[in-house]
Amino acid sequence: MTSNPTWVLKRFPTGMPGPDDFMLEDRPMPLPQPGALLVRTLWLSVDPYMRARLSPAKNYAAGLKIGDMMQGGGVGEVIASESPPFKAGDLIQADDFGWQPYTTVSAKTAFLLDQTAAPVQTSLGCLGMPGLTAYFSLLDVGRPKEGETVLVSAASGAVGQIAGQIARIKGLDAVAVAGTDAKIEWCKSIGYRTGINHRTTENLADTIAAACPNGIDVFLDHTAGPIHDAALLNINLFGRIVIVGTVALADRFDQPDIGPRYLRRILVSRVRIEGFLVDDFESKYASARTQLTQWYQQGLLEAREDMSHGIETTPHAFIRMLKGENFGKQLVKI
Repeated sequence: MTSNPTWVLKRFPTGMPGPDDFMLEDRPMPLPQPGALLVRTLWLSVDPYMRARLSPAKNYAAGLKIGDMMQGGGVGEVIASESPPFKAGDLIQADDFGWQPYTTVSAKTAFLLDQTAAPVQTSLGCLGMPGLTAYFSLLDVGRPKEGETVLVSAASGAVGQIAGQIARIKGLDAVAVAGTDAKIEWCKSIGYRTGINHRTTENLADTIAAACPNGIDVFLDHTAGPIHDAALLNINLFGRIVIVGTVALADRFDQPDIGPRYLRRILVSRVRIEGFLVDDFESKYASARTQLTQWYQQGLLEAREDMSHGIETTPHAFIRMLKGENFGKQLVKI
């Protein structure tokens, strides 16, 4: 029997997930059923949306049950195929990889990778779900006009780093919010005009006002919490706030998000606040991937990656990403 160490959910986290919420089981290598692929995992992605699955509460992503295998995006080599479009040796990306060295994925979810276009792990970052999220949240929901100011929280993360570069490409004034000075400096090196370290500033609303003297036209909110409140105080007439993520609430996921209520500000400035899920844009994925790949190959997109090594490190990588300790797209190399 081939050893296949597999991470499962041991218990629902009550706050920020910790290592003891997961358990490593030695399971046998699975067999592909009709319409499925047996895959040797090469890369795993850990992303903020996974926090929502670790709860019995109703959410847009199907929740896990105690004892269920952890799942997420991955890249791997097909070992055996029960679906004619795929064959052994193909490299594929899919969003239903188990946290295990050998996994089965549905052929319907698998995407054949062109190894000559870009490094394969970029299909989990700038050319995959995070890149698509940045593309559609900014351009289709934010709908910025040339020269407008775009504020991006978690700006050095998997989505934020791409959003800032797309803003630069489109002639927008991009301002970053991140958690360390090193992250801010890197954001400025890829096209953000300036940045704000939200962990060291004493008055976040005033600091944002100074960094955005013309106000904020579009705010891509990846965090919620105090950054959202401070941005709302600086939003322009007819400003747009796109709620992409709420990672700042990862340690109190099931509790109410309590903060100031600036309803008068929203009313007077006619601010539009809209939630964003990348799945709503599935019909446009192909054209967006083509554009992102062209920008990447032209040297207009740079992707920073933060990786851990080995299946045993996967929960640690997930937790450090939720805490904002990663620098770039968090990956696990198996």
